[in-house]
Amino acid sequence: MAATDSYRLAVKETSLSSSGPDLDAIIPARALQELTRLASGAEEIEIGVHENHIVFAAGDVWLTSRRIDGQFPNYKQLLPESFEVEIATPREALLEVVRRAGLMAQRNAPLKLRFAEGELTVSAQTQDVGEATESLPIEYAGEELEIGFNPDFLRDGLEAVSADTVQLKLINRLRPGLIAAPDESFWYLIMPIRLAG
Repeated sequence: MAATDSYRLAVKETSLSSSGPDLDAIIPARALQELTRLASGAEEIEIGVHENHIVFAAGDVWLTSRRIDGQFPNYKQLLPESFEVEIATPREALLEVVRRAGLMAQRNAPLKLRFAEGELTVSAQTQDVGEATESLPIEYAGEELEIGFNPDFLRDGLEAVSADTVQLKLINRLRPGLIAAPDESFWYLIMPIRLAG
């Protein structure tokens, strides 16, 4: 499954217990949100595509939605082939720092991540509100790198990783960053925000 809002792109691959026909459909986000609510207790979800509709079955609940016409972007072309910086770090510790610092990133202020030798510093500043800076140890030994992200988008990507460890992959301050699960079944590409200076 792949989803995008043009600022970020998430892709999740899930193994199926048995093979079935190829299905390709663009589904409205609202239908999937409703399916999440309806199927929260179900162990299995059945999916079927019929002409311009998609049908989901979870237990005794059925949900039908119209498919969106058109061609979904070729998301595999958007994934950079190589990265300058690749870091693995405990997900929960990073997520907590992002949540706390993100409280100070208001009115479209970016969350700034500064990678330096052995340390990641997360900071945010909003004029007339305040600023927050917090550091955590990481395994990093390259040149210092600063990059800005929308704090909500960054938090969403970290929350979507279910593993204890999260991978951060970066090229430079102007190119998209990648949040990935170590098993590579999930990745989340996020556009940076240009930092002043």
